Amino acid sequence: MSTFIARWLPRPGLSLLLLATWLLLHNSVAPGQWLLGGVLALLLPWLLERLWPETPRPRRLELLPLYLGRLLWDIVISNLSVARLILSRSPATTLRPAFISLPLALRDERAIAILAATITLTPGTVAVELSIDRRELLIHCLDLDDATTLIASLRQRYEALLLEMFPPC
Repeated sequence: MSTFIARWLPRPGLSLLLLATWLLLHNSVAPGQWLLGGVLALLLPWLLERLWPETPRPRRLELLPLYLGRLLWDIVISNLSVARLILSRSPATTLRPAFISLPLALRDERAIAILAATITLTPGTVAVELSIDRRELLIHCLDLDDATTLIASLRQRYEALLLEMFPPC
């Protein structure tokens, strides 16, 4: 019985989310909306199942609170740094914007996406582009003192934890 359910309802959480979104967007809980939303919520995940890659299985989920705590702390500190740069800027001072290339040890697509989102969420840096071979991430920095220090910091603070959570296959 469970294989039958798994085959016809491959992502139950997504189906529930789709149904809830359908009902909220239509602002109605009429039986017709439940029926149409339910059909779409069951049909779409089933039709698109083959297009989705394997679901990631992070090995060390206990590191997630450390990662999120580190990210939140860095967001606060970066916000203060960017605010100081903008508010204390006089016409004589200039920012030193730069592009740097971060070599990646990560191979898991989702881990790379998490790292890119982390870099972009931190004010003053934006992940711009991933190389075709997925071995380098191009980053734009608002004010860069030393590229080597920034690369070492990103690798130590974020990539090392992601490597532990998503080890290479």
